[in-house]
Amino acid sequence: MTADTAAATLAETPEARAARQIASAPPGEARAAEAELYRLLAPRLRRFGQRHLRDAHAAADLAQHVMVLTIEQLRDGRLREPERVLSFVLGACRLTVQHQRRGERRREELLQLHADAVPYADLSAGIHAGPRLDHQRVADCLERLPERERAVLVLSFYDDQPSEAVGAQLGLTAGNVRVIRHRGIDKLRRCVQQGDGVRRAAA
Repeated sequence: MTADTAAATLAETPEARAARQIASAPPGEARAAEAELYRLLAPRLRRFGQRHLRDAHAAADLAQHVMVLTIEQLRDGRLREPERVLSFVLGACRLTVQHQRRGERRREELLQLHADAVPYADLSAGIHAGPRLDHQRVADCLERLPERERAVLVLSFYDDQPSEAVGAQLGLTAGNVRVIRHRGIDKLRRCVQQGDGVRRAAA
């Protein structure tokens, strides 16, 4: 198969046609093509996520994140070869999974590194423990955040990436990243504090 034949074959796929329609349409006038692209690609992305993440909810979040990123790239004209949209989404899936795993490893390393510094109570001596961070509560609250806010927090704090790098990966401006990060931190703080209040009331 020649290069020209291969390019023509790519251009004839249903997902390539939908991607070209999104890329060439005026703003807000490609809803049908966007829905069609989602219908064609999201099941593949969920299967990819289930195979690599072993979790149906995480796989669904992955598919949603990558599809939003892809459609935004097509709308803005940043995906310069719409006929290669399938290669783009699979590459975005791989990168997202890699970042998630790196963030999880970083979190575990931080927990292990600081575990010995956390004060414990000597209950038999009647000594009260100092304040302790409920890591499981933080993790649970992080999972409850909207997918984009969670991604911004993970890339910012676990991967130690600046706003510009986070924005480049998620298709956002650095200013948008800072706004989303501020909103996510506020939601995370309120979620953790609510959990602390419930435990104190139960005690």
